Amino acid sequence: MANLLMIESWLQSTGLMLPPLLRDGGHRYVLVTRDPDLYRLPDGEPHPVLALADEVVVAETNDDAALVAAARAVAGRQGIDGVLTTCDYYLPAVALVAGELGLPGAPADVLHTATRKHLVRQVLAAKGVPDVPYAVASTWAQAHKAAADLGYPLVVKPVDMNSGTGVRKVHDEAGLAVAFAEATAPERNTRDQPLERLALLERVLEGPEYSVESVTRDGVTRVLGITAKSVAEPGVEAGSGFVESGHLFPAPLPPDERAAIERHVVAVLDAVRLTHGISHTEVRVTAAGPRLIELNPRQGGGYIFELVRLVTGFNPLQVLVDLALGREPVPGPSVAASAAVTFLLPPSDGVVRAVLGAERLAEDDRVVGYETPSAGREVRPGDNNERIGHVLVADPRGQDAKTWADELAAGLDVRIDTMVATR
Repeated sequence: MANLLMIESWLQSTGLMLPPLLRDGGHRYVLVTRDPDLYRLPDGEPHPVLALADEVVVAETNDDAALVAAARAVAGRQGIDGVLTTCDYYLPAVALVAGELGLPGAPADVLHTATRKHLVRQVLAAKGVPDVPYAVASTWAQAHKAAADLGYPLVVKPVDMNSGTGVRKVHDEAGLAVAFAEATAPERNTRDQPLERLALLERVLEGPEYSVESVTRDGVTRVLGITAKSVAEPGVEAGSGFVESGHLFPAPLPPDERAAIERHVVAVLDAVRLTHGISHTEVRVTAAGPRLIELNPRQGGGYIFELVRLVTGFNPLQVLVDLALGREPVPGPSVAASAAVTFLLPPSDGVVRAVLGAERLAEDDRVVGYETPSAGREVRPGDNNERIGHVLVADPRGQDAKTWADELAAGLDVRIDTMVATR
């Protein structure tokens, strides 16, 4: 049994599944949070991260000194064997605390770089890793000039947000103005941390999208596998964004293309000096070869962690725990040859009236899990946070998981009453 310190948590997917995994593994954890009330389920019941914690310590997790002091106090009472989180925004904080306590983890400055998109681009340029042309803008004048230099269409994104928030494809100056404002206007993220308010402008990458799930320990990276990603491409209207609509693991790739993707991702991780941790690296395979979309020094979200577990036996959340404790990750049993998830996306702003056909999912042996929206839920198209449900399936013998997941999701009839604007 180990004593772990959890610094905040994601609320969905990984945040829901890590607490019972820790409990079932015989581990105890102390949750350090600035706001325990954040961890409530929609029905008002305590979130698992709160309910299964051995202790909850309230501290200002957005202040490094206060956080380190709280961690030292916990360590003095009962000892701490590892530090972790499922929330992107606290990865540098976890690294800082682990370093202060002499526990396994990546250096804090490495995690600071790895969680800021523009700094990753700068490192790749300095190390000579092939990358997409880009520019960083803090003012409209800078953005306007960068767009003229790079040429349209462009992808515009904030440098320090997650889940596809504020990521927009723009085709002209009008679209750029909207996207730049959206990327730079917010002063704080959802955890009340100050944002840098910088826009990253990138030339559009053409080609299929993949993510690479990797484990790095003692500076050596092991690729667990590659996920094929379906992306709902934005339209031409200003403010339209990218939303991941489904994932398939493993990606059906020829060996030479798989090897090229893996080499590129290892080069990216080496460039940013990520010597310890799990990572989820998004790439597009262009005519010139693989190019980075984003580096995420954490396990994949969107149920990718579950797809990886079903096919490889490596549970990325268990890997997260093992790495926090300084242990070599070991796979469990593999139960599928392929696994896939298809997400339900709202077609427009509105309110869910009913979902028909969900009872068939409960009776289908191919379905590992699913979620559908409840009646009365308000929905709107947007980033990955606005997905309204999913269907996750596994094929124990073949490569039909994605076809099955798409068919089952298409069989659901989600009826939405479109919102009518009022004056």
